[in-house]
Amino acid sequence: MNWNIEYSKRANDFIEEHGIRERVRESIKNFILKITGLNINIDVKKLKGEWAGYYRIRKGKIRIILNPSIESKSIFVDVVDFRGNVYK
Repeated sequence: MNWNIEYSKRANDFIEEHGIRERVRESIKNFILKITGLNINIDVKKLKGEWAGYYRIRKGKIRIILNPSIESKSIFVDVVDFRGNVYK
């Protein structure tokens, strides 16, 4: 189960600034398990409108916006930010 995970510059900068790489990686790992069929307790929501095709993972006050491609087993992490700033 090897997935390719890519981060946008904005997401990578936030992760490095706050030292939360392992926390984000664990959330993405649980997301992968959930979309592949396991019953994992993780707060995930499929987004609509301008963000159609993306998913949101809620982890405390932090939101992770990502776009998975199940066929190619890749995930693009577009935004990682605090709740109030993530959709701007």
